[in-house]
Amino acid sequence: MAMAPRRPITEQRRLIERRRELEALDTAFQELRRTTAGVPRAGRSGLLAFSGQAGLGKTALITEARARAAAHGFTVLSGRGGETEQGSAFRVVRQLVQPSLAAMDGAELRSFMGSWYDIVAAALGLEARGSAPAPDPTGVREGLDWVMTRLTVKKAPVVLLLDDLHWADAESLSWLASFAPRVEDLPLLIVVAYRPDELPPEAGELRSPAGHRENRPHDLALLTTDGVAQIVREEIGEAAEDRFCEECWSATGGSPFEAVELAIGLAERKLSGTEDDLPAMRELAAAIKGPGLIERLERLDTATVRFAHTAAVLGSPFSPRLAATIAVLGDEAVAESTQKLRAARILADGHGPEGELEFVHPLIATTIYRSIRTAFRAGLHNTAAQTVLAAGYGPTAAARHLLEVPCEGSTETVDCLREAAREYLRAGATEAARRLLSRALQEPPLPEDRAALLHELACATFLIEPTATVRHLRQALAEPRVDPDLRASIIFRLTQALAHTDQLAEAVTVAAEEARQAKSPRVKLRMQADQFVWSMVRTDDPDSPARSRTLARLAERLPGRGLEERYILGLRAWDAVKRGEPRQTALTYAEKALRGGMSWIDENHGFEVPVSVALVFMYGDQPRRAEELFNKGIAECVAKGWRGSHLAFGQTLAGYIRYQRGCLAEAEDLAREGLRIAGKVAGAVPAQLFAVGILIQTLLARGRVAEARALADEHRFGETTPNAVIYPDPRTVYAELLLAEGRQAEAAPLLSSVGHWLDGRAWRNPAWCPWQLRLASALAPTAPQQAVGHARDAVRRARNFGAASAVGQALHTLAEVTGGPTALDLYAEAVDQLEQSPAAYELARAQIGHGAALSRDGRLQEAADRLYQGLEGAVHCGAEALAARAREELSAAGLRPLPLRYAQADTLTAQERRTAELTARGHPVAVVAKEMRLPEQGVRQLLSSVYRKAGTDAAGLARFLAAGTHPRP
Repeated sequence: MAMAPRRPITEQRRLIERRRELEALDTAFQELRRTTAGVPRAGRSGLLAFSGQAGLGKTALITEARARAAAHGFTVLSGRGGETEQGSAFRVVRQLVQPSLAAMDGAELRSFMGSWYDIVAAALGLEARGSAPAPDPTGVREGLDWVMTRLTVKKAPVVLLLDDLHWADAESLSWLASFAPRVEDLPLLIVVAYRPDELPPEAGELRSPAGHRENRPHDLALLTTDGVAQIVREEIGEAAEDRFCEECWSATGGSPFEAVELAIGLAERKLSGTEDDLPAMRELAAAIKGPGLIERLERLDTATVRFAHTAAVLGSPFSPRLAATIAVLGDEAVAESTQKLRAARILADGHGPEGELEFVHPLIATTIYRSIRTAFRAGLHNTAAQTVLAAGYGPTAAARHLLEVPCEGSTETVDCLREAAREYLRAGATEAARRLLSRALQEPPLPEDRAALLHELACATFLIEPTATVRHLRQALAEPRVDPDLRASIIFRLTQALAHTDQLAEAVTVAAEEARQAKSPRVKLRMQADQFVWSMVRTDDPDSPARSRTLARLAERLPGRGLEERYILGLRAWDAVKRGEPRQTALTYAEKALRGGMSWIDENHGFEVPVSVALVFMYGDQPRRAEELFNKGIAECVAKGWRGSHLAFGQTLAGYIRYQRGCLAEAEDLAREGLRIAGKVAGAVPAQLFAVGILIQTLLARGRVAEARALADEHRFGETTPNAVIYPDPRTVYAELLLAEGRQAEAAPLLSSVGHWLDGRAWRNPAWCPWQLRLASALAPTAPQQAVGHARDAVRRARNFGAASAVGQALHTLAEVTGGPTALDLYAEAVDQLEQSPAAYELARAQIGHGAALSRDGRLQEAADRLYQGLEGAVHCGAEALAARAREELSAAGLRPLPLRYAQADTLTAQERRTAELTARGHPVAVVAKEMRLPEQGVRQLLSSVYRKAGTDAAGLARFLAAGTHPRP
């Protein structure tokens, strides 16, 4: 029997009993219009959510939102989750963004996305990137933030519609949740609909926007009896009896979807709504969903049923042509099947540009998919995988189907899954890659490919489950005849994973054993480097001095020809710094290590050694050189999309370099940024410890003790001893905080334990860890002789290292704990040393200390000069409390502060530059003074300013000047 034409699926019905929800839509649209006009949102987050169980009309509300947004002239971007496509990474993001980007040509697209193109292109499905480096998930999310923000600004105002959010892929959901708080500042409204009981944890902010009561989800209610009656009477006439309508409500349970479908069915059967029509009504209601829907489908012909099954396997929306190929149907059969499924209100036209079809309601798609026999469904997925590959949709589209196919030992399946996993890794979708590689392992692969596949799986799990990484890599090592280069990569990744899972001793053992067995000199050196790296990171290394001696002997005979040799040389430089060997030794090895370059983004070597080499220059009084290396490394991370823990470390330690130079405001900003980034990355605890310690030191230098205490308490800093070496040393930093709070008795034993630990490792450089200086300050009130002894020993160690900043700080502490007239010479020498370094804050401290001591000795004119110098330095450093102390000392001496004598600038004046050039040529101060026609003290003051601005001592002046810095007029 031919079916009568039915109401077009695309016709929008009037929504019943949804007045509150529609008012919320209208209010949100009005708010969006005002936001576009520059009026801030009135306490709203720009997020509107509708939640409810299946069939309550969420999709109808999203459809109504689309129509009303279009009527307002807003740009509409839309996406929809799919039950069978949740494993397809960034599927929903692509639905939202691709239509807008598709309208741009290649040049326009690259211009629009700028430097983010290479980071997010794979996630957006814009191009195959080949062997381009893989970004981390944090970088991809930030890139997507940029793209959506640019799109919003370009097409404002924008309404972003997301239906069936509970079925969105995890990667899209995570990004949306992190992006949602930014909507407040954009002419953008996000409207989402979801089933609350099925919404994954990744939804976060989308589930319940923090701090915005107006944006709590609107929970959709079932229709009342009157609501169902209204729907029924609109279809079959007002004569429908009350009891008939009540029975319709009972049969549908008040579900809007079922009520509408039932009403249309009643009209098609020409029922009038009397008591006699109740049996037919109940029959129609049973056929709307569940077994009744399947019975209704199976009454159609075989070709139509097969087409419906194929559509359910492909998911909504789908290409009719692709479905036809999978179902083996000709064009005529497809057209006829489509017509019948439309008439049965199973399929409808989609919103895509290529004639896609979709199911009328997700409930229908789910019911049909689950009704397909298991073996037949697996066969359809297998055919679908082959078809989408042949049609050029790529391995990720095929992989979704292969996950539903039983394992058969197919080499083609393994290859497809591995290639799809690589694409996901290039898109920053590590969890999706892990799923595919785990399935490929089960297939299984050929024996000779198993080790490589396990290595790939381990790399995919490293960021999300490092314990699994260890397991996979051990399995890979157990495979026979592993390629030597692959084995070296496996060992490197294994030591990394062991270190990240707090198994540093095991990481050292693994690297040492591999170094002992390695036949290739290159591999042996690489394993030795790994062994030294993780030994240095361990806080409990049992024989650090012996390991240092081994490293020194090894480095002595290496010319630095390859990367493995340069890493050994870099480790030697870092070890020399911590041990307090002459700084020239450390700097020489650091320069040798850098010949040929060191990258922060070499995935086979890690970034620990390049970072350490850069810091050698900071401790060696050449912080500008360290900054150059950090800027290059950070730029590498940013360009690659590594915006997680690598960038957190980079920003934090860049802040530490600024701290060492005395640029405290910049140091604080960088440390806070590093802490913010680390807080966004799961498992980035070491990065947080670095950031908190550096930020506490900076806050103390700026005199904000209460703020430093609050930060320490928030992060429980100082309560536990980390298992990895952190710098600045957390216990020493915490002791500084205790000293600032006047709690010397608590600080002293803590610092003594630090000293015991460091001396056991023969790490005796006060520039690297000034525990002796802090201990001397802690002991001074109660044990002055011990305090002086510690300070003198620190001076001796600092002189052995040879950095003027370290010597000056140690002398300053010795002067403080010595006191009396004897201290005056120590203060003067401390100032003299610090004037030869780039450590501006420490110089200001020493100058103010010296000035205060001179004032107490009655030498007011000399005191005034020192205090004025220190005050200027403190103000320029951003050390508010230190500047206040200088003013107090001046006031106590009957003096008043003078206006600042020089502007805060990093650019050399012409006179400073000339002084620097003569000094860089090796001329002593006396010769420079004669050439410049200045007193020697004037030259020393000019050079002090040069070192501060240039970020280097005399040894680095030639390099600084060669960089082309121009004098200030």
